[in-house]
Amino acid sequence: MTTAYEQLDAWIDQHFDEQVRFLQELVRVPTDTPPGNNAPHAQRTAELLRAFGMQAQAFVVPAEEVKAAGLQSITNLIVRRDYGAGKTVALNAHGDVVPPGEGWTHDPYGGTVVDGKMYGRATAVSKCDFSTFTFAVRALEALKAPLKGAVELHFTYDEEYGGEVGPDWLLKNGHTKPDLMIAAGFSYQVVTAHNGCLQMEVTVQGTMAHAAIPDSGTDALQGAVHILQALYALNADYKKISSQVEGITHPYLNAGQITGGTNTNVVPGRVVFKLDRRMIPEENPAEVEAAIRGTIASAAASFAPPRGGQQLQVDVRRILMAHAMKPLSGNQPLVAAIQKHGEQVFGEPIPAVGTPLYTDVRLYVERGIPGVIYGAGPRTVRESHAKRADERLDLEDLRRATKVVARTLLDLLG
Repeated sequence: MTTAYEQLDAWIDQHFDEQVRFLQELVRVPTDTPPGNNAPHAQRTAELLRAFGMQAQAFVVPAEEVKAAGLQSITNLIVRRDYGAGKTVALNAHGDVVPPGEGWTHDPYGGTVVDGKMYGRATAVSKCDFSTFTFAVRALEALKAPLKGAVELHFTYDEEYGGEVGPDWLLKNGHTKPDLMIAAGFSYQVVTAHNGCLQMEVTVQGTMAHAAIPDSGTDALQGAVHILQALYALNADYKKISSQVEGITHPYLNAGQITGGTNTNVVPGRVVFKLDRRMIPEENPAEVEAAIRGTIASAAASFAPPRGGQQLQVDVRRILMAHAMKPLSGNQPLVAAIQKHGEQVFGEPIPAVGTPLYTDVRLYVERGIPGVIYGAGPRTVRESHAKRADERLDLEDLRRATKVVARTLLDLLG
């Protein structure tokens, strides 16, 4: 006699080709952020879910809020499946992604399968887990076993810009209040903690001048380089700070974008750069931000303009403050179930660790909702090529992760 777990596994195997096609359809609708026109993908997702008998409730974020977040359109989706009195488990994955960039050998929107791997932007992070979570729920319901509680699929579109008009918007407006949650992740570890992230925009204002007489202006680019050197020097000190969370090492800072100047024959009068400062769970975000601002101010003050030139003017604007995710004690049923079934399905232990990434899970955890990160993907971000050319997903990881999630839901709700 087969066990309930074996029946779940068998259903997933029988429907796996359908699951792969579902993921391909999701990959084929671009969700590049920027520019962040993500409502069309939500509409397509809802259409595909209806074919499975799943009704997605669409929550259109007001245009003024979307614009304030730097995006174009967002429709977040919730699919609620009620099974009676009991706990509600939310499964969250985000559809927004960074633009594909250059260097692809496969169509970034093709969902092409080669040698057991699907290629395309968001195949690994995290349209794959739209698929993982949807088919895990379908398998659970096909079992027709007595269940208690509810499952909610949360498909949202603001992870890249911080989540404020994604999960945060759904939670603060009272559209959902789950008891537990699992967010999109990778297959070989269950993540219980992650870094925080501070992002800042720094505008350096000098004075434009003709390149033939550079001393008649104040070069904003030279000023920006001076400030950036002071900021990058901080990384040497950050390496001396160690997190106690396995999987997380130390803080670090990166400048990811810089723009400015008007022409090659003009001394730049204005330069803007954007910073990303990863914060380990032990750090105080307010203190981190104050220290960064202090470093910028000191470096700007120490920059020497040409004789008679104007001093640099620097404006610092916070773009994002994503707090670190710290484990809540109530996440143990999630961790235990995923580790048990992960080891059975993958044939190896599934450690509980932290990650240097930041995710939407923090928005749930900050409200006292225990959560973990688990889904379909390789052992590391590097292997997935996430945010790089030729992002890919091993389809066997997708198959097995779906089984782990389905079994976990049965343990929690059965």
